Amino acid sequence: MAADPRAKAATLNLRRRLLSSSCRLFFPEDPVKIIRSKGQYLYDEQGREFLDCINNVAHVGHCHPIVVQAAHEQNLVLNTNSRYLHDNIVDYAQRLSETLPKELSVFYFLNSGSEANDLALRLARQYTGHQDVLVLDHAYHGHLSSLIDISPYKFRDLDGQKEWVHVAPLPDTYRGLYREDHPNPAEAYANEVKNVINIAQEKGRKIAAFFAESLPSVAGQIIPPAGYFSQVAEHIRRAGGLFVADEIQVGFGRVGKHFWAFQLEGESFVPDIVTMEKSIGNGHPVACVATTQAVSRAFEATGVEYFNTFGGNPVSCAVGLAVLDVLETEQLQAHATNVGNFLMEHLSQQKAKHPIIGDVRLKENYILLSTDGPGRNVLKFKPPLCFSLDNAQHVVAKLDDILTDMEEKVRSCKTLRIQPNSAKHPSGKWDLMFVLHLHQEIHDKMFSRFRG
Repeated sequence: MAADPRAKAATLNLRRRLLSSSCRLFFPEDPVKIIRSKGQYLYDEQGREFLDCINNVAHVGHCHPIVVQAAHEQNLVLNTNSRYLHDNIVDYAQRLSETLPKELSVFYFLNSGSEANDLALRLARQYTGHQDVLVLDHAYHGHLSSLIDISPYKFRDLDGQKEWVHVAPLPDTYRGLYREDHPNPAEAYANEVKNVINIAQEKGRKIAAFFAESLPSVAGQIIPPAGYFSQVAEHIRRAGGLFVADEIQVGFGRVGKHFWAFQLEGESFVPDIVTMEKSIGNGHPVACVATTQAVSRAFEATGVEYFNTFGGNPVSCAVGLAVLDVLETEQLQAHATNVGNFLMEHLSQQKAKHPIIGDVRLKENYILLSTDGPGRNVLKFKPPLCFSLDNAQHVVAKLDDILTDMEEKVRSCKTLRIQPNSAKHPSGKWDLMFVLHLHQEIHDKMFSRFRG
């Protein structure tokens, strides 16, 4: 670390000179230089405090002392690869197994979500003997070449869709093919998957896996209708494929009522493979794939060793165990439910109060948020789980101030004309969905929609 602090402008100039412009910054028009963090707060070089509503990686809070201590103490003793016996890796696997259905009993440890999803793809192909993959529209599953190919969010701007990739409609009951007023949207969307499978099979293609985030994130924080994934799993397995649940952004107690988002589908629903990362290491690079004995044995039958140099090292596993300890001792899953309920109630009040939505920017109010969805018109709340009731109240109050100010400006502008664009709902009304990965009754109350 430099003895003298570097000015933000100098840091920005160095970044522009040394890093690719494809490595983008938040708030590029005026980047924030963050030099330290604690809990749900980030601090810039001038000591200004920002409330972090973006970071679902610092799951139990930035720089949590128990997690930091666990990493430090293990680093003082040993950090090596997993070819040696060590208690941390088996203890961590055991703790994770206690959170999952009993069928998911074999674990592979890695360093990133992309590595985890790439391994899931290899496992599925080896087990089924098939090559093709079925994904949801607008999905994103990682930055490796194998995963860009199964991520419509990316491949549509690159080389396009490969012949072995098949895309099903996003199960969006607000904007999609089948809306909330449909008598059985779960069945209707699952039948769309079945139709995609049938078309692929008519061409002689064979499906290895269906990949889906349990709550599609980049696609706009979509809540699939209850029963959808169970029916999709039936269609996929009947075609000889496996169901892969990508929990990288949404797992580890973030949905409140359940530890894993796929459990929103009910106790009887069990994916064949679950991938996890981000939150499980609280900022430390640790990832995991959980699968069944049958899938693992098929992979072992190749005789080819699976080895990942840093995956499952003692420090990473010590961090993972510490995160689980903090989740449990601080009761953060229950806390997520309480804060989520509070925030959604107050956002619903804002929904009733404000008839118009436009370009909302909270950075100037020291609140960091991000947007998602094909139209980039979804504000995504994904804060550390220590995000408090006071934090929630503060965000709602600032949002109220911004919307009130916007409405006053709109009323004062007699010649204002709003042109249609992708941020509009098909009905012609403006839409902003406030989505929080903190809520217990996620199926009923997750979306707060502002229309004008």
